[in-house]
Formats: sequence, C-alpha cells, structure tokens
Amino acid sequence: MSKNRKLLIVQCAALGKGLLDTHSVSSMAGLDVRTCKTMFPALTCTAQATFRTGTLPASHGIIANGFFSRELMRPIFWEQSAALVTGKRLWHNLQRTGTKVGMFFWQQSLGEECDWIVSPAPIHKHHGGMIQSLYSKPADLGRKLNEHLGDFDLMHYWGPTASSKSSEWIAKATALAISLPDAPELFLTYLPALDYDLQRFGPGSNQAAKAIDSLTKQLYLLHEAAQKNGYELLIFGDYAIREVTGSAILPNRCLNEAGLFATRAIKGMAYPDFHQSRAFALVDHEIAHVYCLDGSSVEQVRACLANVEGIDSIMDRNQQTIAGLYHARSGDLLVTAKKGHWFAYPWWKNEREAPEYARHVDIHSKPGYDPCELFWGWPPFSVSRDTSRIKGTHGVIGDDGAIAWMTTIKDDIKAADICGLAKQAIEWIGQ
Repeated sequence: MSKNRKLLIVQCAALGKGLLDTHSVSSMAGLDVRTCKTMFPALTCTAQATFRTGTLPASHGIIANGFFSRELMRPIFWEQSAALVTGKRLWHNLQRTGTKVGMFFWQQSLGEECDWIVSPAPIHKHHGGMIQSLYSKPADLGRKLNEHLGDFDLMHYWGPTASSKSSEWIAKATALAISLPDAPELFLTYLPALDYDLQRFGPGSNQAAKAIDSLTKQLYLLHEAAQKNGYELLIFGDYAIREVTGSAILPNRCLNEAGLFATRAIKGMAYPDFHQSRAFALVDHEIAHVYCLDGSSVEQVRACLANVEGIDSIMDRNQQTIAGLYHARSGDLLVTAKKGHWFAYPWWKNEREAPEYARHVDIHSKPGYDPCELFWGWPPFSVSRDTSRIKGTHGVIGDDGAIAWMTTIKDDIKAADICGLAKQAIEWIGQ
C-alpha cells in the first residue's frame, strides 16, 4: 500500500441523480456528477452497511433502519452497535498494514473497527428531556471538536428543528479532524443536509433547491480541506427521494381491523401487544417488513394486504431469497409501496388512542420510521401526526432511483452500483 494515499469519503443523504437534474446541477464542489445504482431497500442504514462491507442485506443483515427481534418480541430501530452489521469490513486488510480509519456520524458505528469515531449518543433523563452528548473514540475527540466549533446540537440533526446546521457542524468537524497530524488515512463522514426538506417539501421544491445550495457549500469546504491535507475525495449519495403524490399506507391498521394485530389498553391508549399479535408490519418509508408471529397466518396476512390501496408488491420468504434479500431478521413478507405512496406505522383510528410516544420525537420507541417528527403538531411542543404533510420518501428503486457520486481520484473508476463504488474506492487507497 502507498503510505501517501489518503481518502475522504463523504456520504450525502438523498443525493439522487434525478434531484440534481431537476435543479439543473451537473457538478458539485467543482466535481462532475456521475451516477450508479443504489441497493434495495434504499435506506440509510442499509446503504451504509452495504458500503462498508461491499455486500447486500441478505449478507450484512441490515434489512432496513430497524427490524423486529423475535427473541425480545419488540421492534428495534436506529440502534448504534456496529455488531449489528455482519461481515468483514472492506478496510480490514488495510488496517492490518497500518492504515487508520475514521468514521463520523455513520449509523451503527459504535464499536466499529475504526480508530476514530464520533456519533451522537444523548443521555435520556428519567423524567423527560435529555443530556446532549457525543460518543467519541478517542474519548476526548468529541470534547475537542465541541470546544473548537461549539457544541453539536442534536436538535438540528433530527426533529421539527432539523436543518442543514447539523451538516455544517459535521463538515467543519471533519475538515478540522483531517487537518490533525495523526488523522486517519481513510476517513468516512455523513452529511444529512438534504434529507429534511426533501421529506418535508418534496424533491422539486424551492426548499430542496436551498438544501442543495447548503450541501454544495459544505462539500466545497471539505474539498478544500481535503486538498490542503493531501486527501483525495469521494462523494456519494445513498438513495433518491421521490415525490409523495398519494396517501400514506397504514398496514397495521388493516391488520388490526382483521384481528391479526393486537393492542392492549393503557389509560385509554392502544399500545401494541406483540405477544398476542399474529402479525405486525415494521414500516420504513416505501417498504414494510411484515412479521407473521403465528406462522400459519402468512396467507391470511397476504390476503389482508393484497387489496390495500398504494401497495405494489408482496414478497414471501422464497421470493426474497431468490432476489438475494432474505435474512433471518427479515419479515415473512416484504411489502413495497407504489410510486407516490409510503408506509406509516399507526394502527389506531381515534387520536385519543394514540400511544404517548406518537406525540414526541421518539425514534427508539416507535415501531416504525415516523417522518412526521419533522413537523411540530398540536398541542404545542408535540410533533405532528398528520401524514399528509410528508412530500418526499424513498426505499424503492424506481426509474428515478439512480444515486449521484463524484470524486477527485484520477484513476478510472466505473462503478455500476454502490457495492462496486465502495470496493473500488477502498482498493484504490490500498494500491
């Protein structure tokens, strides 16, 4: 391996080729835009696991941003342990020859095979609220970044006040980190700048155009820092966000009405009873993993969902296996949405029955991804529960699903898909 080679990899949420075409963007940070295919399902955690292993969900096990634990009998969403990602990392052999690796703000990064790590790790207080904190390796790295840049504000990273300010901080932190004398030669960072307003207002909106401008400035900053510190630069998107034109799909309401999804009443609120349920849909944007907790109910569940408006396909275990998608964590059925639709987790009809967590930003308690957390709702300081406010979604790879990427690497990289892009980039630094 050439000890002089260093590479900064920047993953940009929602950097789809169609988005840039819509807004007439052919280059970013002075680099020409190229395209390749993402993987299915096209989701944050899945994309990041695919990139770091060079394998697909059937192998690395990150089937979505969450999964249903059959042992614990509960959904698990947005967990941070790197041990959830199965498989050897593409940089494993590089580390054996002395290359150091840094990772900022990637999901499932805690405990990762990296020398430097920074990730949000707040402490939730017993009576509400939280203590904002960064997990870092080395232990004092996060403190040093906060001292130089001001404290990282998690409220800009997710929730109703989420904005490009979170990406600005991450970009500055990354630029500062790679300037340090002992910085890792391979550095991976994540910028979520596009994700928020594309989901709030849609990929064709004026707000989306402003988000692209913000991201472009952050990428210029990183390009300059990379040049100054001897790094080549690779920028890539993880998925393309599509416009929402139809209504949200509520599979758990359908299952509940059919007597397949059970709830228990707690102070008038309807909480899931997974131990008594026969089926449950873990929803994530345009896909849903449906777990048939009673193995004999698969065909009944399929029939229940078959005529639901907005559902496109229903894949059983065999069909998932043939497509290279099935993993032990996968649902018995994998359901996809038609273009313009997305899956929401609610099962209740009466708002008074909504669980307490429905009113709050609570990414770990909710049994599904909830983009409504990007909006304030009523009463004050609660989040919205109005699914009609969501204007952008992702997960299914359609005709407009190509992702954008760009690089300063002069060697000829011709990536057909995200796996090939990852492998070629890591191979390059090891040459």
